[in-house]
Amino acid sequence: MRKRTKFTIPTKYVLIFLTFVCTCLIILSFVSERIGTTMKDTIAQIVIPVQKGMNHVGLWLSDKSDTLKEYSRLQEENEELKAKLDEMQAQNSILIQQKSELDKLRELYQLDDIYSDYPKVAARVISMQPDNWFSEFTIDKGSQDGITIDMNVLAGAGLVGRVTYVGKNYSIVTTIINDDSNVSAKSASTSDNCIVKGDLELMNEGYIQVSNINRDAGIKDGDMLLTSYISDKYLPGILIGYITNITDDGNKLTKSGYLMPVVDFSQIEEVLVITQLKETLEEEETESEKQ
Repeated sequence: MRKRTKFTIPTKYVLIFLTFVCTCLIILSFVSERIGTTMKDTIAQIVIPVQKGMNHVGLWLSDKSDTLKEYSRLQEENEELKAKLDEMQAQNSILIQQKSELDKLRELYQLDDIYSDYPKVAARVISMQPDNWFSEFTIDKGSQDGITIDMNVLAGAGLVGRVTYVGKNYSIVTTIINDDSNVSAKSASTSDNCIVKGDLELMNEGYIQVSNINRDAGIKDGDMLLTSYISDKYLPGILIGYITNITDDGNKLTKSGYLMPVVDFSQIEEVLVITQLKETLEEEETESEKQ
């Protein structure tokens, strides 16, 4: 079945027709003054209803014109408001980003102040391993910046790990949560020693392992663990995290527990690399004692 085409008359033709009708009515009104009363009445019966209709049409067209003008004005205002809203959202995003960067810089500054005895270089993370955690990542500083293997790396509130590979303009950092990582640690309150061992699977619950705690050690849940002086790779006194869930081992000679790291290993963007090595620190201390 063929669809019927809707017939419409263009607006300009309607206006031309109405203008023509109005002109005819004006002429009739003028002529009616020169003819008899009967003819006047007859013409009036024709003219007056048509004039009323024309007035209604004129008012309708005027209302439609005003409505279209108002719609156009509101549409322009709406576009202006949208543009202003987009601009404000863009400015807000910039402010949020700037605040985030400022917070990170303030965090690094505070960290630098805490470990002010050690010389440091700031670096930015440029890539990481394809897993959920920063177990190993690359920074934008290398040998040309004075970076060497085994330099300790800090972020957040404490120890991240150490440099394990150095290129000319980049370095690779292996963190303390890596399965191959072992850090000699001690309790800040009792100085009892222990080993902090990386465990990526356990890190999914927010912990890594703590082992080799002497059975008679006074370490208790909530104690702060720091890097110990007996570590061969890590400088002493760097905060690692807090121990929890301490239990006796099956051998009855040692205890184990879990460590909650102070660094958020789900997101690391900037770090501080301590340019002082543990071995050179020991050499400097030995030379100082000789003097």
